[in-house]
Amino acid sequence: MSEEIEWWDYDDAAELADAVAGDVQFVIESALDARGSAVIALAGGKTPFPAYQKLAAAKLDWKKVTIVPTDERIVPLGDPLSNVTALAKIFIAKGARVMPIVPAATGDYKAAGRSADALMQDLHWPLDLCLLGVGGDGHTASIFPGPDYDEALAGPRERRALGVMPEPLPEEAPVPRVTLSREGIVTARALMIAVTGQGKRDVIEAAIKQGASSRYPIGRVLADAELPVDIHWAP
Repeated sequence: MSEEIEWWDYDDAAELADAVAGDVQFVIESALDARGSAVIALAGGKTPFPAYQKLAAAKLDWKKVTIVPTDERIVPLGDPLSNVTALAKIFIAKGARVMPIVPAATGDYKAAGRSADALMQDLHWPLDLCLLGVGGDGHTASIFPGPDYDEALAGPRERRALGVMPEPLPEEAPVPRVTLSREGIVTARALMIAVTGQGKRDVIEAAIKQGASSRYPIGRVLADAELPVDIHWAP
């Protein structure tokens, strides 16, 4: 487990959004200074989007920034469940490259995962940043219990992404997914989590304590992570 898991507490979601936007901007600027480009993975979900809107207002050389979703539902582009569609609405107008990792809906989620992994291999690795959310059940990205759980956590080191079938399927989005693998997440140069609510804080704290034997996906992802992890939290 990373020795350096740091909690950053805010009074409310708006203050959290300001802080996350500022931290992500700093990571992007550092990557642009160091390498002339930045590749970041951003979570879907309601919590981080106010931060993304604030981030999009930053004066950055957006044409040199590539954004991928940490995970994607296997649905057509434009579908309300599509994470990359929501990200594109914010960042495409700025000139950023927002990369769909599921170019077309398919019934074969494993094939969708292989396709996403091939796309990811063409990017600069490691990621400059991975920003995660965490569900009330402890899932992160789309690393859920199910038939693909062990592969997502402990598949080949070179695999960046894979198709997963959560079991049971989440009610709010009952579709298979493509997700970054644990390896793709924990090798990032910077790792952040943004969450709200006491329930999720309790789950993350329990998951961190449980470590590699955690019953929560986020605990398994963070176990033995070697880089510092910043957890941004508001009630």
